[in-house]
Amino acid sequence: MSKKEEISYKSKLPKIKNVFTYPYFCISKIIAIISFGLGAVLLAIFVFPFIRLFTFHKKDFGIIARAYVSHTFRVFLGNLNICKTSLLKVDDKEAYRNIHGKIIIANHPSLLDFVYIMSLVPNSTCIVRGGLTHTPLRWVIKQAYITNTTDFNDVLVECKKLTDKGCNVIVFPEGTRSPRVGRNNYKKGAARIALYCNCDVLPLFIGGSDKYGLGKFDPLWSYNHVEPYLYDIKMLPVISIEKFKGLSEPIAAKHLTEEMEKVIRAAGDEYAKTYTGLTLNNY
Repeated sequence: MSKKEEISYKSKLPKIKNVFTYPYFCISKIIAIISFGLGAVLLAIFVFPFIRLFTFHKKDFGIIARAYVSHTFRVFLGNLNICKTSLLKVDDKEAYRNIHGKIIIANHPSLLDFVYIMSLVPNSTCIVRGGLTHTPLRWVIKQAYITNTTDFNDVLVECKKLTDKGCNVIVFPEGTRSPRVGRNNYKKGAARIALYCNCDVLPLFIGGSDKYGLGKFDPLWSYNHVEPYLYDIKMLPVISIEKFKGLSEPIAAKHLTEEMEKVIRAAGDEYAKTYTGLTLNNY
C-alpha cells in the first residue's frame, strides 16, 4: 500500500474507541513479533539438533520438525488468545488434523495466516517468502520449509516427495499479502504444484476482522482501531484436478488457477453478507 493509500484507508477507519486499550494492543503485537523471532532461534539452536540426533532416517527430520513447530504455533497462538490480541474461530479443528496429501491454498491478509494454518494442519510444509531467510526465522525456514526463491523445478520435486508421504503443501496463490486497496492476481505456482504432484486443492478462506497492523507495509505501531484481530477460517470444498488432466500443462495451470481464485473470491463475497464485525478483511 502506498503512503497515499494508507492515509486514505486510515481516514475510513472508525475512530479509536479507547485510547488506553489501543496502545496495549500495539505493544502486545510488538511483543508477540519479538517473541516469535526469539522462539524461532531457540527452536533452531536447541530443539532441531535434538530432533536430528534421534531421527534415524534423515528424510523423517522435516516431518517431525514441522509437527513440533505446529505444536509451538498452537502454544504461541493460545497465548495471543489469552491476551485477547488475536482470536481464532474455526468450526472443526479435528477435520484440519485429518487433511492429507493436499495442496492447501488461502487468501493472505496478514502475517499470521501461515502460523494459523500450520497450527491447524500439523503435517504440512509451506512455500514461504525467500526474504524470510534474512530474518531470525532463517534457521527454521532453511531446515523445515521451502522458499519461493528455490528453483521451481526443485520445488516441484520436493513437494512431490512430501505429498507422496501424505503431507500437505501450503501455498498462498497471490504470492504476497492481500492489498487493502485493490486485489492481487493469483499466480500459477500453486496450480502447477497440484498438477505435478497429482494432488487435489483444498481452499481455505480467512475471514474475520481487518488485520490492520499485520498487512503489507502497515506501520509497526498500528492495530485494528476498534476490535481485536479475529481469524475466522473456513474450509471450502476440495477442487479436484481430475477435470484438468486432459489439458496441456500451461492451459491446465491457467484454468485451475482461475478456479482457485473464483472459489476464494466467492467465499469472501458470501462471508461479507453475513459477517457482523465492525471491520472486514480484504480478500
